[in-house]
Amino acid sequence: MSCFRASLAAPHPTPTVLMATEQTPAYTSASSGPTTIVLAGASGELGLQIALSLLERGAYVRALIRRGSTNPQIATLREQGATVVEVDFANSKELTEACVGAACVVSALSGLRDVIVDTQARLLDAAVAAGVPRFIPSDYSIDYTKLPYGSNRNLDLRREFQERLDKAPIAATSVLNGMFTDLLTGQAPVVLFKLHRVAYWGNADQPLDFTTLADTAAFTAAAALDPTTPRFLRVAGEVATIRGVQAAASAATGKKFGLLWAGGLGVLGTMIKVTRALMPTSDEVFPPWQGMQYLHNMFSGLPKLAPLDNARYPEIRWTSVREVLKSRNE
Repeated sequence: MSCFRASLAAPHPTPTVLMATEQTPAYTSASSGPTTIVLAGASGELGLQIALSLLERGAYVRALIRRGSTNPQIATLREQGATVVEVDFANSKELTEACVGAACVVSALSGLRDVIVDTQARLLDAAVAAGVPRFIPSDYSIDYTKLPYGSNRNLDLRREFQERLDKAPIAATSVLNGMFTDLLTGQAPVVLFKLHRVAYWGNADQPLDFTTLADTAAFTAAAALDPTTPRFLRVAGEVATIRGVQAAASAATGKKFGLLWAGGLGVLGTMIKVTRALMPTSDEVFPPWQGMQYLHNMFSGLPKLAPLDNARYPEIRWTSVREVLKSRNE
């Protein structure tokens, strides 16, 4: 992500941290035998963690890997007990055969239109053809259903696939988790460790949703083994304002963090347009302007997750922003 020029704002006397609202648990994991889950994108960072969480829950994991892939995580999948199946994701027959007997197909694929729309569509068709009852798409984001088209390229692709998924004769469940908390340790230009500042645009009191990769994976694994899931499940390891993130950074590092106000959302919107116009066209999934779009969406408050389903699987312990920031310094 790009560096941002910001001005210092006066710190607020009482930082705000809103912990995730919980609901009554609706499901307790129980199985008379191993359930087969087909997982696409299992060698990716999130996909691998979903696979490991499924295996911990006693599932039989059939991990679909692109034929010829040399990703080192494939060896980890095999060592941990997953069955690795190499497939041509452009071959509908191969995909259908790979999905036979599964209780759910989970996608953790990452990419642009050719992956999120086209490849997932073939995976969806294969799941339907194989008689799989449930499908979890690769969403794992803020609530894109509340955003206008054009506000986020990557989320527009997920909405486009959602329209196709909702017409398919299969039960679907999307897991929405806000921003991955792990990004706050460096990739997202929010917690500026060297400057001891937390940068933001707009309102420092806007509640934001954060969930770690590991917690998102654990929740997705539980949902994959739960035949009663609704169309959408929303979780947040912590709901924190920027002032709450400021307090968490101070507590995690033992050093006082201040705030850096970079301007209003209009300023950020202009920066996105300029950055996008100046960058050459590429097939990069997360160019700097895409990360800026995501922050703009979050700070607008439009995609705020509600209600939260954190308590659906009570065995999951949610990781706080403070814990993630503390791990960076250990």
